[in-house]
Amino acid sequence: MQHGATKRRMKGIFREVRAGRERACPDNPRLMTFPLSLLRAALALAAAGAWQAATAQETQLPPVTVQGNYDNAIGTSDSASQGVVTSKLIESRPTLRPAEVLEFVPGVIVTQHSGDGKANQYFLRGFNLDHGTDFASWVDGMPVNMVTHAHGQGYSDLNWLMPELVDRIAYKKGPYYADEGDFSSAGAAHIRLFDRLPANIAEATVGENGYRRALIAGNASNANLGGGIGGGNVIYALEGAENDGPWTNPERFRRTNAVLRYSQGGADERSSITAMAYSARWNATDQIPQRAVDSGLVDRFGAIDPTDGGNTSRYSLSWDMATRTSDGGEVRANAYAVRSQLALYSDFTFFLDDPVHGDQFSQAEHRTLFGGAMSRRWNTNIAGHESRTTIGVQLREDKLDPVGLYATEARERIDVIQESRVTESSIGIYVQNDTQWTPWLRAIAGVRADRYHFDVTSSIAANSGSESASIASPKLSLVFGPWAKTEYFINWGWGFHSNDARGVTATLAPRELTPVDPVTPLVRSKGAELGARTEIVPGLQSSIALWQLRLGSELVFSGDAGDAEPSRASKREGIEWSNHWRAAQWLLLDADLSASRARFTQDDPIGNYVPGSVGKVASVGATVTEWGPWFGQFQLRYFGPRPLIEDNSQRSKATTLAYLRVGYKFSPTLKVAADVFNLFDRKASDVDYYYVSRLQGEPAAGVADTHFHPVEPRSIRVTVTVNY
Repeated sequence: MQHGATKRRMKGIFREVRAGRERACPDNPRLMTFPLSLLRAALALAAAGAWQAATAQETQLPPVTVQGNYDNAIGTSDSASQGVVTSKLIESRPTLRPAEVLEFVPGVIVTQHSGDGKANQYFLRGFNLDHGTDFASWVDGMPVNMVTHAHGQGYSDLNWLMPELVDRIAYKKGPYYADEGDFSSAGAAHIRLFDRLPANIAEATVGENGYRRALIAGNASNANLGGGIGGGNVIYALEGAENDGPWTNPERFRRTNAVLRYSQGGADERSSITAMAYSARWNATDQIPQRAVDSGLVDRFGAIDPTDGGNTSRYSLSWDMATRTSDGGEVRANAYAVRSQLALYSDFTFFLDDPVHGDQFSQAEHRTLFGGAMSRRWNTNIAGHESRTTIGVQLREDKLDPVGLYATEARERIDVIQESRVTESSIGIYVQNDTQWTPWLRAIAGVRADRYHFDVTSSIAANSGSESASIASPKLSLVFGPWAKTEYFINWGWGFHSNDARGVTATLAPRELTPVDPVTPLVRSKGAELGARTEIVPGLQSSIALWQLRLGSELVFSGDAGDAEPSRASKREGIEWSNHWRAAQWLLLDADLSASRARFTQDDPIGNYVPGSVGKVASVGATVTEWGPWFGQFQLRYFGPRPLIEDNSQRSKATTLAYLRVGYKFSPTLKVAADVFNLFDRKASDVDYYYVSRLQGEPAAGVADTHFHPVEPRSIRVTVTVNY
């Protein structure tokens, strides 16, 4: 029994961390000589494991439990960059915007370049992920990323998420997992909601710049409901929020949000059904050219076009279940239906294309999304070794009726650039085997196959058509140890992301009506990773990962232009170091550091730097869980400089922001917290771009300039929370 228990704790994936600091330097062009490194590391670990097995008796390791912000103990992961964020962290850390819950994933940066109702900008592992491409997000089995989106492929709007309802976030990085498909090459985050809230909540927040938020959320158990709903629990939540922001043109952001969730069962068998409704509207201050601020035309928080903005809504119904089988395996299934609408009004070039009406455009869509997944896991033995085999299938269909790009002036349509009706369907099938071959070696091998079908009917007849594409993605991971409370990992895998259906069938550029080539439907990615995780220091979970990722093309469909621009293959490589330490019973410390290097792999005279690729990211936090009646949290986040164009002659500056929370519990049911955002009032950018735009009176060809969206100045929000 001890032998079996020990093996069940041996989960994770090996990474070579003893290769030395020189090879880990992100500026070293030979950062990742993977084939030799993998072979040498595997041979070294195999020899070490065999020697230890032959010279020492097997030792029963005591379980190590670290009560803190993350649940990343030895034996819980298949890679050093995989883990779980607990609700303790989500509750303790202040968030300026709902999507910032993804910043709890080590290395992720969440910013904004427009109004708060629009999906955020995301950065991870040397990627400017735009609004979500190559990072897959899920909420209770529902995909957040939208395919063939009006604004951008993989668009991930999380403004409908209430952080108070989040139980945990399970995250993965890299294309090493058979159950992860589209958009997951850089990583994936699975957000799970509570089945039962720890306590009922009535909460009110007020802040500067017209910020107001009210939330009521609670449980209605079977007893509360008169014993009539099968012994389950109902969660209800209703949220209303508004914000003007620091902008010269007030944002007038208005959000309403509701959730009703029924769940029942426990560890062996559970199910839930969740209904959600969300709507929002806002004015947007988009990125502005630096020269407009320097000349005094606008200040840092001003807008060139004050009519930018948008409105959106989302309604969903989802079902999720998991049950243990009589043979010790598991069946999981989920299904969802989503109805959403979006209208965005943006102006990034001002008077470059249309000196009379201006360059404002609208992107709009009405979407119906259906999908689901099912998997079956069998616990078996292979030649006397404990083994688990999982087979799964994932289905999805998006219907857009319509999705369009329009020329507008002050939100009034003046021309249809392209309007399409799109059906995009996909199916993914995967199989994965996880076998404990020796007390010190576990192997996870898998493969998935995906097939997509695109059907487009466009207002430009030449851009209509149908296309199908398939792709297969093998995966392999090896987990070594644990030895001395340390385990090692090797990960390797292929992945992909899909391209916009309109780009797949297009033969004419919508704006210029010039010939273009259809884009590749599915873009290949290839990744590998070496890493280690240790708990050798009491109370500390520490992991290090050395990784590499190649993309077949950086090309994605541009919703702003209505077409796709050619792009080259690329390679990214880097190192991540994450640390989570309970320094005292009342004090939790977190430090996540990462460095990466991104380059195009095909030489071009214009340069080989990947625009927007972040090089260095750091996040350091301290959480005071309970110091008498006091509690609090301090978070410092560093977002390093990025190349803005291919030759690296234009670069963004770094952005360093600090958040602070100070709270006081008046009683077990009443607490007050003050959150300070941008504590040191840094004048920095949320995001920077470099391109040509034209202000009134400038030359017809426009002016190349840095365009930026400023971080919000220091602001304070005070929240009163009553648990009932």
